[in-house]
Amino acid sequence: MKAFNIIFCILFIISAALQYNDPDPYLWIPIYLFGASACWLAFRNKLYPKVYLAGTLVFLVYAIYLFVTKDGVWDWMTQHNAENIAETMKAEKPWIEDTREFFGLAILMAVLMIDYRYAKRRKL
Repeated sequence: MKAFNIIFCILFIISAALQYNDPDPYLWIPIYLFGASACWLAFRNKLYPKVYLAGTLVFLVYAIYLFVTKDGVWDWMTQHNAENIAETMKAEKPWIEDTREFFGLAILMAVLMIDYRYAKRRKL
């Protein structure tokens, strides 16, 4: 778990740093830094299952919003034939930005849930 958490801590810090030119960096930098902090603490064996669960629930609400909003993931899948969202780094179409953000949240939630399950097992 130490390797898992240090790898994702670094990846989330890099992701936060790359948000400086995002249309909404004030939202995404803290989101990714939350994930980095959670991973850093887990790496140091400071486990907070309630924090992982709370973060996951908040991110889940936002992910659902990104899924159903106009130009969200549903539109990307149904109206734009799930076109390549990684072709260029510049998101020229609004559904690309929302879909990328959705998958960023999915990765964050997966990592937090893995740490949550690990923390719960350690507490038993």
